[in-house]
Amino acid sequence: MHIVTGGAGFIGSAFVWKLNEMGVDNILVVDDLGHGGKWLNLRNRRFADYLHKDRFFERVMAGEDFGAKAVIHMGACSSTTETDAEYLMRNNYAYSRILCEYCLARGARFINASSAATYGEGERGFDDDPERLDELRPLNMYGYSKHLFDCHARRSGALLKIASLKFFNVFGPNEYHKGDMKSVACKAFAQIRETGSLRLFRSYRPEFSDGGQRRDFVYVKDVVEIMWRLLENPAANGLFNVGTGRAECFNDLGSAVFSALGAERLIEYIDMPVTLRDKYQYVTQADMGRLRAVLKGWRAMPLQEAVTDYVMNYLSRTDPYL
Repeated sequence: MHIVTGGAGFIGSAFVWKLNEMGVDNILVVDDLGHGGKWLNLRNRRFADYLHKDRFFERVMAGEDFGAKAVIHMGACSSTTETDAEYLMRNNYAYSRILCEYCLARGARFINASSAATYGEGERGFDDDPERLDELRPLNMYGYSKHLFDCHARRSGALLKIASLKFFNVFGPNEYHKGDMKSVACKAFAQIRETGSLRLFRSYRPEFSDGGQRRDFVYVKDVVEIMWRLLENPAANGLFNVGTGRAECFNDLGSAVFSALGAERLIEYIDMPVTLRDKYQYVTQADMGRLRAVLKGWRAMPLQEAVTDYVMNYLSRTDPYL
């Protein structure tokens, strides 16, 4: 059995899709569906069972053996604006640490969701060498909670036996339940369809033009392909960036959405909320050297190709789900 925590969430449900594509459906999905539309991410998928995350954790703590071949741990609070530090420590750090130890004791493959938010402003670069973890200064509590697990995994030696993945700016189908945390690509599609224009943040640093802030935008289909390859290669362990290795500006992302829609490019620049200005990353760009050394021959989709697939094959459809 494969266990996917956060299996109804964005990346988790996309990975359930990838497992199904590879002929795997003996899957336990662990999540908290709540009262929103997250359940729709599972409607097209095949899996053996579902457990609420609290019930699953109780059974893990009781020592129950699920007979898991692998645990893909995507379950976490992913809001970068969450301010309840104790909640993040419990949900993102303690839960991850206990589940990692549970897997190692049973010889199950453990793949963990870390985050590029651990890099903070990026002034120390985006090098995923675990020996440089102590240099990082996350800007928000979400990033810090993820960073703490990576530090623990290095200190304990677990990082030699697991894969912890620092996701950069992931976009693609099944992110629709995420509200304000949806990708700019998803928001851009809705804005352009509704108003014919796109709103982007102004820049507050002179070296960046308005809309010239840059991100490593990575398509969720590329992300789950990486995860599948790591799952199938249990000797590929350590801390890995998951991005494209390219830093592309929001203006270019917007242009890709306009192009996919066959619409004229019209961008309006708006003020960034004051509460974000001191915590805003102006550039993210994954150093992909370590992952490419493990996954020889892997290359990410070009941005325009990925955005076009997202817009034409998902966002424009009645059923936009994987």
